[in-house]
Amino acid sequence: MNESTQAISAASKPGGELIADRELCDLVRTRGRTLLELARSLAAMRAGEVCLTRPLIGRLLLESGQMETLLDEYGARQNHHWSRFRALTASVKNFARIGEVLAYVQRRLPTYRLLPVAGDFRLATCERLQLVSSVVAEIAGALLDEAQEVGIDVSGIAPPAEEFGEWLPPGRLARNRGDRIAGDTATTVTHLATEFLNLAAEGELLRAAAQVPPADYAACFPDPVSEERLRQLTFRFHNLQSLYDTHVAGTSIETSDAELPILRGHASVIYHLLEIATDLAHYYERHASPHTADAILRERPVVDTDATMATLFAYAMAFSSDYLAGGQRLCQGILRRYAESGRLDVPVPSYRGFHVRPSNLVARIVAHYGSSVEMELEGKRFDAASPLELFRANEAINARKRRWLASEIARVHPDCAGTLAPEAVAAAVLAIVHRLAGEGKIMLYRQPLQFSDQLGRREGSVLENSVAEIAQLQATGQLDIRTDLTVTFIGDRRVLTDVDILAHHGYGEDAFGNNVALPKALSYLRR
Repeated sequence: MNESTQAISAASKPGGELIADRELCDLVRTRGRTLLELARSLAAMRAGEVCLTRPLIGRLLLESGQMETLLDEYGARQNHHWSRFRALTASVKNFARIGEVLAYVQRRLPTYRLLPVAGDFRLATCERLQLVSSVVAEIAGALLDEAQEVGIDVSGIAPPAEEFGEWLPPGRLARNRGDRIAGDTATTVTHLATEFLNLAAEGELLRAAAQVPPADYAACFPDPVSEERLRQLTFRFHNLQSLYDTHVAGTSIETSDAELPILRGHASVIYHLLEIATDLAHYYERHASPHTADAILRERPVVDTDATMATLFAYAMAFSSDYLAGGQRLCQGILRRYAESGRLDVPVPSYRGFHVRPSNLVARIVAHYGSSVEMELEGKRFDAASPLELFRANEAINARKRRWLASEIARVHPDCAGTLAPEAVAAAVLAIVHRLAGEGKIMLYRQPLQFSDQLGRREGSVLENSVAEIAQLQATGQLDIRTDLTVTFIGDRRVLTDVDILAHHGYGEDAFGNNVALPKALSYLRR
């Protein structure tokens, strides 16, 4: 172990050997000379002159990353004298990385084949790249000033001799490779489209943030906007892009389906915009927020917070939301074309059939996939995408329940067809209701039951009186008739899979109509 390594090891331990500021200044000047030279070059440029080329960004990221690591080894972040220098070094890296992504998106934009959105994304990207370039220059100037404040001799630091311009000839190589042979690509395509739709459902954060007025940007932290939530969403879109490149890119199905590269473009541009949003949220939470930021930069800011927040909300998150909506419509169309039809028999919701909540949940599943699905009952078909259509099926369901009820009444009261005195009829009806409730044939939602004034006064047999009274109690929500009725859903198998999961979880309700938690597979319904 050499002396430098021993010093780092000792300084990193509580109570270890301390390094003098003068010694660290010399080390930083030696190890960080290239970074300081780059900072000198950037700080010398006038507004509008800074151009973050790939060679320049690459060198900035390398040098600032190495310097940040060195400073962290010596505990600069927890040292009052060095913490601002360390924060500015991290800010150079942070905004250089944002510039790198913006420059990449700007170059790749013609190949993404994105669907039209309301704003001019190309122009907005150019403007944000210019803004971030200026921010990097401002931070570079502040870094030089702070270097002198901590005692680093910058008198001999001059702009580097290396040229960081970038000239590239136009054009692309010919695409002359044959299509790859992959496995079940069609299954992968449907999985990709489905995952995009699931992410779109979780993208409510982006849609909400896109509508926030500038005066309320800061109030969005830490809920609903945070670095953590954005980073998680970024990771999932990166996975989506990688899955496409592994299983779909370069295959014959991609060549034959013009919409698949568009899907890939939307996944990619959203991923890169979320990268930018994550880094901007990180900067705000770490260096600008009045609640979580280290006061070392917040008290003497270098970066315009308003411009940072506008880039986060009005550019990165707003355009992410727009392209998410376009990709959602695209994926629904893809799923319709790749849909595999099937049939599913499931029980009718035990609590009041297809009333408001079960009907809405089923319709939302259908809408999520954008597929055509019908529900069949007694030869009639109902559009499963319409809650009102499903609700209308209750007429047939209740009619079947009443027919079944008549047979059950005849079973428990064999002489129910005869006529009796009013008092005897009333007593017979009460006995039948309580007998069926005890057997679990009807579910009581209220006890004691509030029978109607017509109990025992209606004309007709015990059977007719019992059916009428139970129907009255059912209509007033005091009980329901329990049967083993089933309905059949016909259509896209992906929709049927989720409807089956919903049905096995009581359509989101227990037997008494209380809401129950939906499983993770249906998490998109929670939003």
